[in-house]
Amino acid sequence: MSNSEPRLVIATPPFAKRPVNTPGVMRHVIYALVPAMIAAVINFGISALLLILVCALTCMLAEWLTTGRGPLSQSPAGDGSAALTGILLAMTLPPGLPLWMAALGSLVAIFFGKLLFGGLGQNIFNPSLTGRAFLQATFPVAITTWVPNMGIADFMTLRGDTFALPFLRPVYDGLTTATPLARMKFEGLPTEWTDMLFGTVAGSLGETSAVLLLLGGVYLAWRGFLNWRVPTGIFLTVAIFASALHFSNPEVYPDAVHHLLAGGLVLGAVFMATDPVSSPLTPLGSWIFAAGIGVLVILIRQFGGLPEGVMYAILLMNAATPLIDNLTQPGIYGAVKPAKGEK
Repeated sequence: MSNSEPRLVIATPPFAKRPVNTPGVMRHVIYALVPAMIAAVINFGISALLLILVCALTCMLAEWLTTGRGPLSQSPAGDGSAALTGILLAMTLPPGLPLWMAALGSLVAIFFGKLLFGGLGQNIFNPSLTGRAFLQATFPVAITTWVPNMGIADFMTLRGDTFALPFLRPVYDGLTTATPLARMKFEGLPTEWTDMLFGTVAGSLGETSAVLLLLGGVYLAWRGFLNWRVPTGIFLTVAIFASALHFSNPEVYPDAVHHLLAGGLVLGAVFMATDPVSSPLTPLGSWIFAAGIGVLVILIRQFGGLPEGVMYAILLMNAATPLIDNLTQPGIYGAVKPAKGEK
């Protein structure tokens, strides 16, 4: 080493600890979803597999056609974000949903949930939930028609009118059933917590197994790709609020375990509310954001007209994210506040 080379290098943060890029992050999130996707396919057969493929491929095609039709490796459609949007959308859908509806929801997720705001990193709302909200408003019957869990033995059996032609009324057979949330809200019937934990219940693809989704979240948190404060805050708020209601009237309000394991809470808390673009950046803001989602989930589930409220809770708090970030910005280190009366 020559004497002219500096022995001490001074630089300002932030410092890159490891080479992480967008495709790498998206790839790891998809890895974390793979066990839950496999469980969905085992539980709901070929309909679930087709739904995941159609949503993912439609999202990728829509972004590729819009942002440039060059090689996929050089296109924004190849960074994994569009595929992840489609996979997450599919995980919020019932397995018997016609594929053309899934494709339409995927187009809305990309165009109105992502590209309309300027593309990756600019969206205000979670793109997957934007597509899901569109389907909820446009096709309320199809999006809330559930089929029972049949298992791998009936893999090739379609779980609904999967191949229905566009804009024709789907035909559903007599095998439709209710989700644990709907059973409790409208019939007052509980569901075994073990069934909800391992996904042997009716519901969306993402209700297949809470334990597998939680394991995916642990993996992402371990790799540093997930803000652990958000799901932790959501689960704590839901548990506290649900427990308070349950203790006040156990015959009317289910316990915290039911709310934590039923519906799409685990999927939403771990994989959607943690979207770094549409969630707060500050630690305090993350806790406020999470608490808001938890409170809204219980309010909608218990006092609203719908049995599920995770989608609306996350979208509403997405809208509040800029305000939360603005109110929770930490002070500049070393800055001195002006005294009262000083300009």
